[in-house]
Amino acid sequence: MTAGIKLAAALSGGVDSSVAAALVRQQGYRVLGITLWLMRGKGSCCSDGMKDAARVCEQLGIAHHIVDVREQFEETIVDFLVTGYQQGVTPLPCSRCNKELKFGLLLDYARHKLGIDRLATGHYARNGFDPETDRHWLARAVDRAKDQSYFLYDLSQEQLASAVFPLGELTKDQTRAIAAELGLSVAHKPESMDLCLVEAAGSMRNFLDNHIDTRRGEIVDTAGKILGEHDGAHHYTVGQRRGLGVAAAQPLYVVAIDAANNRVVVGGREEALTHECIARQVNWVSIAEPTAPIQAMVQVRYRAQPVEATIIPLPENRVRIVFTDAPQFAICPGQAAVWYGGDRVLGGGIIA
Repeated sequence: MTAGIKLAAALSGGVDSSVAAALVRQQGYRVLGITLWLMRGKGSCCSDGMKDAARVCEQLGIAHHIVDVREQFEETIVDFLVTGYQQGVTPLPCSRCNKELKFGLLLDYARHKLGIDRLATGHYARNGFDPETDRHWLARAVDRAKDQSYFLYDLSQEQLASAVFPLGELTKDQTRAIAAELGLSVAHKPESMDLCLVEAAGSMRNFLDNHIDTRRGEIVDTAGKILGEHDGAHHYTVGQRRGLGVAAAQPLYVVAIDAANNRVVVGGREEALTHECIARQVNWVSIAEPTAPIQAMVQVRYRAQPVEATIIPLPENRVRIVFTDAPQFAICPGQAAVWYGGDRVLGGGIIA
């Protein structure tokens, strides 16, 4: 069924995307490799990644295209991230990058320049089409430890229709083994543990300090009492405990960022608990938008355990999420809330 069908493989120069490209080639697709040039410097999204991707394409015997999107990356991801931190939220750049760049600009390039409508990536996720609902679905990967469906919740139906996730049924160890078996040059390349932006800048703190002027301000408790001083509110995120520099009888956590007044608000663990939250810019994935509340398992951070909740549709593309069993700790504005039915992604949105 796949023999002769043209497909673009998004290559970052890492093990996962390289094995994904190799697998779809083995399946009979006519594969072309595409790498997005996201930023200047060294790292997986810069020159190092492009060189490794080129070597893999040479090994696989496929053409390699580099698409310069540095300007769009600056506008779509860097500015988005910086603006979010300036506003006191903790943005989720990976989901935005997947939607706007990988399955946006890269897929558009493949369609309009190369005549290709299928895009394979190294994401650990699964997808397909359900004729009963007439919708493309997205689901968790078999390897739950590596599952990246959380970062893909915002893909449209059209984007999912073009997506191919060859690693969805594999574990990371199996992916490494395939890379070694094929003799890929990146088989033993260490896994990148940080955002590409962090990797390029050395740390998130360095990255933000390069873009945001540091302004000292107050650290206060939830009653407004001044407890100390911070060296830049953008250095903090909701739920943070370490590095507050405030002495207290009990452990303190960041419970809010008051960007308007340049204040970091801290409190005890119980003050960081919440029974519900609002998600905006909702994208319904494996099901159409419901007309009544539904029950689902909700994940409020990438590494958070899913918890049972009621999802209540609201006007203006929003939902209210009410946690069923217990209040949740450190619900962080700017992160995604993604709700699941079994392994399938039902929908998701940005925490307000």
